[in-house]
Amino acid sequence: MKTDSKHYQFVNSQTGNTIYYHSLSISFTEDELRAELDKIKGQVATQNGLPIGIIYWEEVKNAN
Repeated sequence: MKTDSKHYQFVNSQTGNTIYYHSLSISFTEDELRAELDKIKGQVATQNGLPIGIIYWEEVKNAN
C-alpha cells in the first residue's frame, strides 16, 4: 500500500546518530516542506538539549 508521505530522519552531526523520525504529507510545496522540517528540527534540538546547528534532516528513501 502506497502512502502519500515522505519520511525524514533528524541526525546529530556530532555523533552521527539518528535522534528522531518524522513523516510529512507530500502535498506540501517545497517552501512549506522546508519550513516544517526546520520547525521540527528546532523542536528536536530543544527536546534533546542540543544546539540547533548540529542537527540536520534527510529524507529516508527506504521507508516501508
